[in-house]
Amino acid sequence: MDKPLLVFDGDCGFCRRWVLRWKHVAGEKIEFQPFQELQGHAQSAEFPKAVHLLEPDGTVSRGAEAIFRMLKIAGHPGWLWMYRRFPGFSTVTKFLYDLVAGHRLQWSTVTRWVWDAPSVPSSYVHIRWIFLRVMALLYAIAFWSYGIQIRALNGAQGILPAREFLEHVSHYGAVKFWYVPSLAWLNSSDAFLVGMCVAGGIMSCVLFFNIAPRPSLALLWVLYLSIVSIGGDFMNFQWDALLLETGFLAVWFAPDGFLPQWRGSAPPSRPVLFLLRWLLFRLMFLSAIVKWFSGDLLWRRFTALTVHYQTQPLPNPLSWYVHQCPLWFQKMSCVGMFLIEGVVPFMIFAPRRYRFVAFFCLCFLQTLILLTGNYAYFNGLAIALCILLLDDSSLRRWVPSWWSDPVVERAPSGLRQAALVVVMMTLTILPMARSMEIPLPSWVWTPAKWASPLRSFNGYGLFAVMTPRRPEIIIEGSNDRKNWKEYSFKFKPGDLARRPRQVAPYQPRLDWQMWFAALGDYRQNTWFIRFCARILQGSKPVLALLGDNPFPNQPPLYLRAQVYEYRFSSIEERRRSGDWWERSYQGPYCPVLSLKRS
Repeated sequence: MDKPLLVFDGDCGFCRRWVLRWKHVAGEKIEFQPFQELQGHAQSAEFPKAVHLLEPDGTVSRGAEAIFRMLKIAGHPGWLWMYRRFPGFSTVTKFLYDLVAGHRLQWSTVTRWVWDAPSVPSSYVHIRWIFLRVMALLYAIAFWSYGIQIRALNGAQGILPAREFLEHVSHYGAVKFWYVPSLAWLNSSDAFLVGMCVAGGIMSCVLFFNIAPRPSLALLWVLYLSIVSIGGDFMNFQWDALLLETGFLAVWFAPDGFLPQWRGSAPPSRPVLFLLRWLLFRLMFLSAIVKWFSGDLLWRRFTALTVHYQTQPLPNPLSWYVHQCPLWFQKMSCVGMFLIEGVVPFMIFAPRRYRFVAFFCLCFLQTLILLTGNYAYFNGLAIALCILLLDDSSLRRWVPSWWSDPVVERAPSGLRQAALVVVMMTLTILPMARSMEIPLPSWVWTPAKWASPLRSFNGYGLFAVMTPRRPEIIIEGSNDRKNWKEYSFKFKPGDLARRPRQVAPYQPRLDWQMWFAALGDYRQNTWFIRFCARILQGSKPVLALLGDNPFPNQPPLYLRAQVYEYRFSSIEERRRSGDWWERSYQGPYCPVLSLKRS
C-alpha cells in the first residue's frame, strides 16, 4: 500500500456524500474505498461502525481520529493538533462522532436541511467574477458622479479648493502625505482633479473587461482615496468609506494575471471572503445597534418611519406615497427592519442554506431602501456584498450549467492572508466596539487612529437618531435688500409643486450637504459661508450645481439664507392644491452676506 487508505461503508448514502467532499480536500494524497470492496485486507466487524484510516506504516485509526489524521495528510494539521493537545477536544469529538455514526439516517436529513449537503465543497470562482463586475460598475458610477461636480466642490473656484487645503496641511512636514494620502499632492489643478476622475472611469472599464483585475482594483482604490482625502465635507459619507473598504479587500480577492479566465483561474481566497462577509455583517448589524443604543424614542417605539420618508436627505417620488401609509404599516416595517438588520446578519456565518436566506432578506431590505430614497450607490454596494453569500452551485438555477460548473480547488491560505485577517479584524473591531458603546482603554485606539487616513477600516450605522422635522435652507439674493429672489436647487426640496426626483445612483453632494447644514448652525458649517461667497463672486462651476439663476447677468450684492420647515402634503392637501410639499417660515439661518467691493 503506497498511500493511506480511508475505508468507509459504501452502502451508507450519508458516508458517500462526505467521502465525496473529503476527496476534493485530499486530492491524490489519500485513497478511498468501501469496506465491501476491500481486497487484500482482513475484514473487520468494526468497519461498518466507523471510518478507518489505514496508513502505509501499519498505523490504523478509526472514527474522529481517522478523520483528523486524514485532514492532516491532506494539508490541514490543525484539527489533529487540537485532538491530541486541546483538553477535552478528543472526548467531545469521539462522543459526537459515535452519536452521528449511530444515527446516520437522521443526521443525513439534518445535514441536507441545514447545510444543503452539496456533494462537493462550495466554490466561488463565478461568484467572484460577478462581484468584480459589479464593483467595476459601482466605481464607474462613483467617479462619474463626483467627476462632474469636482470643479465646483474642490476646484480653484470651488467651495473647498483642494489647493488651499493642501497648503494648509503642508506645515505637518513629511507626515502630511500620510495624513492626506492623495495624488493631488503632485498637482491640484482643476484639470488634474478631473483627470483623476476620468482615470477612475477608464480603470473601471478595464476592470469590467477583466484586464489585470488586481492592479486595476489597486489603482481604483488609490484614485478614489486620493479624491476622498481632499474632498472635505463633500466626501465624508459612509458609502465613500464603504467603497474604499470593499475596494481594498477586493484587491486581495481578485485573481492574478493579465487576462485571467473565469474557468481556469485560481479559486478566491477563503480568508478574504470571510473578511468581505465580516464587512457585510458589520454594515448591517451596526445599522441596527446604533439605532437602538442611541436611545431615540422614535426607534424605541418603532415610529421612526412615520417621519423618515419626508425627513431623509433627498426623498424620491415613491417616498411621498409610502409616507401616506397607516401607522400600523410603518410600525411593522420598522420591526421588520430591526429583525433583518439585527438578527439576519448572524446567518452570514451560518451553514450554506441559512446564508441563502440571509442573501434574500438583506437584498430585499436594500431594494426597499433603494426604491424609497436616494442614497447614491450605497444600496448597490450593499447588494454586491450580499452576492458573496451565494456560491457557484447556486447559479445553476439562473444560468446555463456549462457556465456554472463549480471549481472546487481550494486556494492556499498563506502567511500574508493570515496577517491580513489579523490586521483587518483588529482595526475593524475597534470602531464596532465604539458603536456598541463598549468601554476600552485609550491606548487601544492607537492602531485605529494611525490607520484612519486610509479610510478602509471603518465603523458604520446610518440614522442613529431620526430627525423628526425637516428644516430647509432657502438662499435669496438682492441688490437693494428689499427685493429678494430665490435661488433654486436641482434636487433638494424648494418649489412646493415640484415632485421629488429620482437621483440615485448619482449623488448631488451640495444638495446633500444643505440637508446637514439645515440641522445645525451656519457657524458649524464653515463651508456654507464659502458657498455663499462663491455665489456672490459668480463662480460658474458652483452656479452650475444650482437650478435657475435669478441673476444671470451679474451676481447680487447681498445674499441671505432663510429656514423653512417642510413636510409632505397629505393626500387631501395635494388633491386640493397639487403641491407635494407644505412649508412654514422658521427664521433667518445667518446674517445678510455681502462682499467688500472697491
